[in-house]
Amino acid sequence: MKALNHLRTINHHKFLVMRHCFKVGLYKQGLLHDLSKYSPTEFRVGCKYYQGTRSPNNAEREATGYSTAWLHHKGRNKHHYEYWIDYSENPGEGIVGQKMPMKYVYEMLMDRIAASKTYMGKNYTDQAPLDYYEKGAAKLGNMIHPETAATLHRLLVMLATQGERKTFKYVRAQVMDLKKQHLV
Repeated sequence: MKALNHLRTINHHKFLVMRHCFKVGLYKQGLLHDLSKYSPTEFRVGCKYYQGTRSPNNAEREATGYSTAWLHHKGRNKHHYEYWIDYSENPGEGIVGQKMPMKYVYEMLMDRIAASKTYMGKNYTDQAPLDYYEKGAAKLGNMIHPETAATLHRLLVMLATQGERKTFKYVRAQVMDLKKQHLV
């Protein structure tokens, strides 16, 4: 039963991200989003630690000290800022977050919205993705590039204060501009 419920959860999440990406013009990313979740490495862990109210990766991390599924996932999905962590050009800085291409920042926004909707259900509000971000990733210092962090935060604030319709309209205009420049 856990396997079926986990499959329903990831299908629901993927469908929401796809629908949101389509609304802003990111068709390819909407179709290809999170396909690694169906791989044995991620799917088995998701089934084993499925709870329905949060990511199974958190439960695996609590049980074992780390998440094999997350390590696999973040290394294959460019919409996660963790994918973009690398050594700095400045040797004194060590490992830092690199600036993400905007199309992945926009996909990350859609991913955060869909994850909040998936796990919160009827309790979702447009404030929820911002709250989640501010509790976690916003406190990571140099693990997320400052420009990427500022852009994501600005978009999440826009979502919280102006709503999904206006935020998606804004993002769509930005995506169309990127397409004109052949950056998407």
